[in-house]
Amino acid sequence: MKILKKIASALGGGKQSEEASKAPAKRSRPDRKRQASATGSKEEWRPGQSGGVPAKKRTERSDKDRKPRREREDQPPRNRKPRSDEKRSEDRSAGRPQGDRKRPPRKPREERPAGDRPPRAKRPPVDDSPWDVAEFKVEPEEGKVRFHDLELHPKLMRSIHALGWEYATPIQGEILPGTLKGKDMAGRAQTGTGKTAAFLISIINHCLKNPLQKHSMSCPRALIIAPTRELAIQIGKDSDGLNKFTGLRTVVLFGGMDFTKQQRQLDEGLVDIIVATPGRLLDFENRKVVNLRFTEIMVIDEADRMLDMGFIPDVRRIIFKTPPKEKRQTVLFSATLTDDVMRLAAAWMIDPERIDVEPEQVATDTVDQKVFIVTDDQKFQLLYNIIKTDEPERIIIFTNRRDQAERLSDDLARYGHRNEMLSGAVNQNRRTRILEEFRAGKVRVLVATDVAGRGIHVDGVSHVVNFNIPENPDDYVHRIGRTGRAGATGQSITFACEMESFELPKIEELIGMELKCKMPPEELFAELPDAPPRKPRPRSSGGRSGGGNRSGGNRSGGRSGGGQRGRSGPPRR
Repeated sequence: MKILKKIASALGGGKQSEEASKAPAKRSRPDRKRQASATGSKEEWRPGQSGGVPAKKRTERSDKDRKPRREREDQPPRNRKPRSDEKRSEDRSAGRPQGDRKRPPRKPREERPAGDRPPRAKRPPVDDSPWDVAEFKVEPEEGKVRFHDLELHPKLMRSIHALGWEYATPIQGEILPGTLKGKDMAGRAQTGTGKTAAFLISIINHCLKNPLQKHSMSCPRALIIAPTRELAIQIGKDSDGLNKFTGLRTVVLFGGMDFTKQQRQLDEGLVDIIVATPGRLLDFENRKVVNLRFTEIMVIDEADRMLDMGFIPDVRRIIFKTPPKEKRQTVLFSATLTDDVMRLAAAWMIDPERIDVEPEQVATDTVDQKVFIVTDDQKFQLLYNIIKTDEPERIIIFTNRRDQAERLSDDLARYGHRNEMLSGAVNQNRRTRILEEFRAGKVRVLVATDVAGRGIHVDGVSHVVNFNIPENPDDYVHRIGRTGRAGATGQSITFACEMESFELPKIEELIGMELKCKMPPEELFAELPDAPPRKPRPRSSGGRSGGGNRSGGNRSGGRSGGGQRGRSGPPRR
């Protein structure tokens, strides 16, 4: 037994010594790795071997990359296979030197001195033929003001002579002496009194007698704000007529037309006068296309209409962008100088002088006003027979709302009267075309709302019919002002029905005269001929309606006044 125990102990001690000898070897492996990384391994690194590129080799590679470009270019290129894109570039450049591009031959530049080069055309061409003011002979007449008495610039006098004007209108004779001296003015005048020419003459005379040494293309000298597009276009045409021999340039800006096209008009040359509606002018100013900081004269036309249409906030923003009121001249015109309008004038002007022209000078001198007592169902029958009997040269029929104008236009077309309709929902291109056809006589009957009626300036309108009595008395004066223009006579016919006749006393108070109501003649109650049935009118989509319904809804502008008030056609059959 003793011998077996000795053999077992000998065998157990050998295993323990082997385990003891193996344990330190396992613990020393990471030490050898750390030691090799610290001192640098003598073994050569090969691709795929873990541990990355040795530090010494990385250093040598970075040093090689830092060698100058010229030394690397001197070395012979490596024999490598070209890529496919390089092959395509070599194929395209085959047959010509590398980097040589074919360019079209340039035209030889004309050699001439710098002083002989023509200047850039910044002004419209004008007739510079000699003209003497002595050729414009007008005899003095008591109670009338001649343009000779106002000491206007000779070029402006030549334009006035070409237009055939001899004496100033009452509003011109009262307001021009003050505006020509640079005073702020607030004038009360209706359409057709010559107020547009009054402020245009002041602006043109100021620009001609005070030329600028430096004039930026985006900085107008005078700014005219109008509430409607038609009125802005008309002011622009009047300005072009007065600037025929002056060389001053006028640009009209309004919504509903191509923005880029109007911007090109501004970029074509120097702009002296800008006529604009408030919204489109703010669009150009916000985009830095127009600069109003150097405006010398500002005109606000039909301020009462802007107040009614909600444009006053936009006008305030425009005035804020102009120079202070101490450094500009401000002229304001309105059909009525109410307290609201005068408060605006006090905020925008310095001690404005007030000029009034009574409305009866426009309403009674050249316009024969008639008021017919009818029922609402008899209106269309009466209108049809008036057009058939009188055969007017041009007739404008006014309604209060857009839906009334649309229905009336459809009914006239059904009964054989070709007509056109103007409202705030008609786009600008069509509005311009309708007015041009109406002015040329291609269309004799025009149905319009008050929103569009303010800007209709067409000579030769013989009849104006108020199919609906306006709720605002000022609109009545503006409506009848479409006829009896330029010294011609005209007729104004108003239909007073059981639901609208109570509006007449306010109109009589405004115009200062009594409107006598009478029954229409018997021949105007002739029976209507047979007509085809009414076709359903497609509902307009999108856009803002101007004077009536909003598209896609059932609301209608103005006062509804009962179930039959919205009807504007013949009785249903």
